[in-house]
Order: sequence, then C-alpha cells, then structure tokens
Amino acid sequence: MAVFKAAAVQMRSGRFVASNIDAAEKLIREAARAGAKYVLTPEMTNILERDRAALLAAISPEESDPALARFRALAKELGIYLHAGSFAIKLGAEQVANRGFLIGPDGGIIARYDKIHMFDVDLANGESWRESRIYRPGEMAVVADLPDARLGMSICYDVRFPQLYRALAKAGATLLAVPAAFTKQTGEAHWHVLLRSRAIETGAFVIAAAQGGHHEDGRDTYGHSMIIDPWGKVIAEAGTEPGIVVADIDIEASRAARGRIPALKHDRAFAAPREADEPQVRVIGR
Repeated sequence: MAVFKAAAVQMRSGRFVASNIDAAEKLIREAARAGAKYVLTPEMTNILERDRAALLAAISPEESDPALARFRALAKELGIYLHAGSFAIKLGAEQVANRGFLIGPDGGIIARYDKIHMFDVDLANGESWRESRIYRPGEMAVVADLPDARLGMSICYDVRFPQLYRALAKAGATLLAVPAAFTKQTGEAHWHVLLRSRAIETGAFVIAAAQGGHHEDGRDTYGHSMIIDPWGKVIAEAGTEPGIVVADIDIEASRAARGRIPALKHDRAFAAPREADEPQVRVIGR
C-alpha cells in the first residue's frame, strides 16, 4: 500500500466569501506544492458570520456556490483530492446546511456530508451558540474511498460523539477528517485530547483542519490544526496563524494499530440503564 501526503489547511475566515476563497486557494496551492494528494480545509471555509441575516445574504445554494465551483476547478487543475471541510450552503430563505464536500482530481463531487451534531451551548465566558436555530442537521454518516485509504467525514462538534467515529471505522474508515472552528476556550481544554482519543479508539489517522485566531465577526477560534497517527501520536501540528501542516499517511499503520488493539472487533451487546432506573450497587460507607 502506497504512502501518500495529506495536508490540513488552517484559516481565519471572515465575513466575505470572495476573500475567504482567495485565502483558501493560496493555502491549497501551497499544500499541493508540498506534495499533498489529499487536502482538507476547515469548517466554514467560505464564511464565518454570527449574524443570521448577514450570513443568509452572503451565501448561495449548492448549484451556484462560488466556493464550490472554485474548489472543483482547483482540484482538477492540481490533480488532488480536495476536501472542503465545510461550506455554509443555503437551503432556503431561512435555513442553512453546514456541508462538507470531497472533490476528486477530475473536479467531480465524490461525497457530501452535512454536520450531524449541533453546537447549542452557553459557555462560562458568556458566549452563547445555537447552531440549530439556523443549520439543518445531517442524518447520515458518510465514508468515501481515496486511492489508498477510506475516508470518514465529520465536522467540528461531531468529535464529541465517539459513536460516530466508531461507526465510520467499522465501515472501513482508516482516515478520519475533523474540519473545525473550535472556540478558543473549549479548544484549550479539549481539542488535543478529543482528537487523540478518536484516533486511539478507532486505530485510524485523524486529520483536523481548524480555524484559528480572532475573526471579523468577533469570535476567537483555537487553531492547532493537526494530523494524528493511529496510535494517538501527533505527527504534525500548527499554531494559531493561517498556514498548512503536512504529514505522510501510511495506512499500514492503521492495520498495525488495529492488530495490536482489536477493540473494533470486541463490541458486545448490553442493556443500558435509564436515568430513572434504580442503581444496582449502592455504596453505604467505607
């Protein structure tokens, strides 16, 4: 099995789609020059905009989306598998998809994935996020074949749901993509451990392309795009500035990790307790 180079693109997307496309193209070209055959960009590559009305006014349906058209042309020109981690895609007057696209070297769309898990939370620093107010959640996990790996697709908050990645790994995924726009606060606490955990649990490579820094809409994202091997070792990592990280992907390492810890084969059915159930064991004292 051949070894191939993969790259994660780190961005600081703003409020203007055209500017974000230009910034992404520059970094994608840099990754291709570095030898990457698979290139992943972050969540919301085409725009980061907290204002609902402004977001809806700036984005387009898939069939006329300028970022998707540019990425398809770029993948064909460079002869690479280009994974748009996600674009904001207009579904109607009031609803949006957070949608990733895997584009082949011929410019064709190989796979689409809509983010399943919505980030609805109030943070300790006063930030409040309600993705479900505007984004329509996806309903299907997606895997797609690259020449030397099977890719499992996900987006950002999905990383907190290990059952998704186990399902992707059981469907044959040996490379898991986690494009993200993690907040600085949660990233500092959980980014590394979550990504390493998903790699260790599945025996798969994890590639995470992130947004990083202070954005035009006022948010701060964590950055630290990285590539992790199937044993949980970080083999490439960025800081907070826009740029790329590149690493060799040898899928034999996934086979080896799964051979050493064959946990994917050891699932057993069990009855799960309900919240209202009486506990079966009570500790009275020491």
